[in-house]
Amino acid sequence: MSGALPRIRVLDMTRVFAGPWAAQILADFGAEVVKVEHPRGGDDVRRMGFPQTDAEGRETGETSSFLAMNRGKRSVALDIATPEGQATLRALAAEADVFIENFKAGGLARYGLDHASLAALNPRLVYCSITGYGQDGPYAALPGYDPIFQAMSGLMSVTGVPDGQPGAGPNLVGYSVSDINAGFYACIAILAALHHRDTVSGRGQHIDLALLDAQLAAHSHIAMNYLVSGRMPVRAGTASQINTPWQSFDTADRPLMVAVGNDRQFAQFCEALGLPELAEDPRFATNRERMAHKPALLPLLQGALMRRRAGEWVEILNAAGISSGPLNDFGAAREDPQLNHRGMWREMPHPRAGTMPFVANPVRFSETPVTYGRVPPRLGEHTEEVLAEWLGGRAPAAP
Repeated sequence: MSGALPRIRVLDMTRVFAGPWAAQILADFGAEVVKVEHPRGGDDVRRMGFPQTDAEGRETGETSSFLAMNRGKRSVALDIATPEGQATLRALAAEADVFIENFKAGGLARYGLDHASLAALNPRLVYCSITGYGQDGPYAALPGYDPIFQAMSGLMSVTGVPDGQPGAGPNLVGYSVSDINAGFYACIAILAALHHRDTVSGRGQHIDLALLDAQLAAHSHIAMNYLVSGRMPVRAGTASQINTPWQSFDTADRPLMVAVGNDRQFAQFCEALGLPELAEDPRFATNRERMAHKPALLPLLQGALMRRRAGEWVEILNAAGISSGPLNDFGAAREDPQLNHRGMWREMPHPRAGTMPFVANPVRFSETPVTYGRVPPRLGEHTEEVLAEWLGGRAPAAP
């Protein structure tokens, strides 16, 4: 046993992104995670994303999306529509610390696998339900996916090209941000509930987490702009809603992201650009004034930045104490020396592909380092192994 969560047993009865993401984080931290899947097809995400291939270009049967969300787990295949499957899962839950599910609200009650039923078997169980809209409310029974929550939470109203510019309109964030945020909140809540169980109450509890709620909470600092001022945040492209200059600029070869955090940094930025007089201009002396006079300021900055290449500007601005960086694609990010120094790009042996590249967990513990002991499992690969370890090798008889 290793990691920060030894002896913590997790049943991951989730599909697609949010739940599997939360469970993978727990696995990275040392928990024993068992992924419970239907024998026919398993997790839908097994069929989403780009196919994994071996050294000869042959497909292994796994996909990029499944590989991204399911390392560190073992897979058990159970059909919970059968009495035998229900009995087996209840027996496993009796031995678990955490149960994560993302069925529709109330959907597991008919199988006797809802929180009340499993808590009666195992009062110490932390039971986490992840749904689109939560366990109650007018939308509780509705299905939902990430783009719906990006739209409904207000995120897309501030993401995209500003009105009046070419291509104006809302854009979808380029990854399933609502799922990932919900997965983070789920992991945080599970750890808090385990701590409360083990230090205060001795009992588990039910966590009710909605993707819509999680996405709104994740950008609450933007929502607060509206709540505090009554002014509606708008689409700003790459620009900040509250600071300027804080956006991408064109250079002689490619775009450059610049983030100036305060008035002192603005003076340093202007000096580096060869425009020290801008910092003394009363229209630009403070961030509030700069925000009010952006149409006058930005063309002046843009004209100066076009005189050099992005790489040259990064060196100049870094030396001046100004945060900047190129707009990388993943190929460029893969070669970035800082990301490589930090070990964020990893590989692990894979029985069918030879090796599996992956993005590392970013957390660095001083005493319980993250380890990557298992590749994402094949469907049902560990059914007999887990039943032997958890239940003594035999599934309980159905009632």
